Amino acid sequence: MSENDLRECDVIVVGSGIAGLSAAVCALEAGARVMLLERAPPAERGGNTRFTESYWRMQTLDLVSADLTERLAENAGGHPDPALVAETAQPYRDWSALARSAPFVDADVIAMLADEAPVAARWLSDLGVKFDYLPNYFIAQSTTRMAPIGGGLALLEALIARAETFGAQLTTMFETTAVALRHDAGQIAGIRAIDAQHREIEISAAAVVLASGGFQGNPQMLAQYIGPHSTYTRPVARGGQYNRGEGIKMGLRAGAAPCGDYGSFHAQPVDPRSPEAEAVMLAYHLGILVNRRGERFTDEGPAMLDAVYEETTRQIMREPEGLAYAIVDAQIDDVPNWQVAVRSRVAPVQADTIEALAIALDLPVAALTQTITRFNQACPSSGEFDPMRTDGLSTSQLVPAKSNWARALVRPPFKAWPIMATNCFTFGGLKIDTHARVISMDGVPIPGLYAAGEVAGLYYRVYTGSTSVMRGAVTGRRAGAHAATLRA
Repeated sequence: MSENDLRECDVIVVGSGIAGLSAAVCALEAGARVMLLERAPPAERGGNTRFTESYWRMQTLDLVSADLTERLAENAGGHPDPALVAETAQPYRDWSALARSAPFVDADVIAMLADEAPVAARWLSDLGVKFDYLPNYFIAQSTTRMAPIGGGLALLEALIARAETFGAQLTTMFETTAVALRHDAGQIAGIRAIDAQHREIEISAAAVVLASGGFQGNPQMLAQYIGPHSTYTRPVARGGQYNRGEGIKMGLRAGAAPCGDYGSFHAQPVDPRSPEAEAVMLAYHLGILVNRRGERFTDEGPAMLDAVYEETTRQIMREPEGLAYAIVDAQIDDVPNWQVAVRSRVAPVQADTIEALAIALDLPVAALTQTITRFNQACPSSGEFDPMRTDGLSTSQLVPAKSNWARALVRPPFKAWPIMATNCFTFGGLKIDTHARVISMDGVPIPGLYAAGEVAGLYYRVYTGSTSVMRGAVTGRRAGAHAATLRA
């Protein structure tokens, strides 16, 4: 490739979801020339952000939820070396290289997310986005949430409109995939990309922001990191199909320290028959879950559903064929507005007897009948059923137990929905500092390299709900602003 084929800018941003657009706009506002690379065509730009309702774990626009930092800290690592954790109580400059590159989320990064979330929300508000306390698909919830009116699409539209005001300072290339980082004397020097005609493009820049999402759209990486059961999951929305992990791979090849749980992902229970995004079935706790053998396999009500549904969903993935069935009876109609928790366009399977329901679901009749009979016998005969709180109505002498909302299934018609685990986003990514600079395996920032959104590892085991878009906006802003300072 000749020098004439080399394109130049100050900051390259890979991906145009909430993280990438936030980075691009902040870099533009700081005076940088920005090249924005997007794998999707213009009509589908935005990754998962385009499809999400974008709940933020906040009390008001100026105050995050009371449990935010606690929940993030609880899920910030596995069982880290206590000696390394002890080092993090010292000023960051005094940490050893091992502590700075350790596979846990630094406390100061969590504090930065909490401090900067209101700043990001106000910034978006100033761009015309309106936030409110909007209803969601949980009948009851355990924390506070806000969301932009119009969901993630409203965020994209506001950021795109702002970016376009910078004219020639911004260049956007659609249907273009970044495949490798360029290096010069130990520094990141740009990107090598492939366009829609499979032509190679070389772009020179002082800084690169990787904001290209996780790897939920890459079956090979899913099998590598999550295992063979990953064949039973799929992206929760079309935007996730574009997230194929190149940003994470490029960072790791450049020597980035990994962070986040590579073996896990944010799971949602959906009806596999339904084609629309996020066709969730989040009323299963009002009945029971059975697998393809017609057997219960989990406690359907250990706590408020919004806090525990994710692990249950990943259990479903590990059941035969990656399927379960949520079975309820007509008593579900006693729960006000339960339908908000079921977003499948496909009607449930319905029957007047358990035997007929088993036949309709192609489940073993004797096994399902026995499962429900035993469940009914173990349900309490008294107590107040209350779907708005953990009501303590639990089964007795039943394995697995149901800890709350245990009511015998006796009133026809009986309804059932199949459920599979969908992959909202993967957890494994790159370690970053408070400026979203990528940290190397040697515990130092890789010059010129940043990660934002899903590319930045944050979660282990359990997703702290309603924080993903918030993380994208905050880390994107931090990355874009700092990356702009590197321009010549």
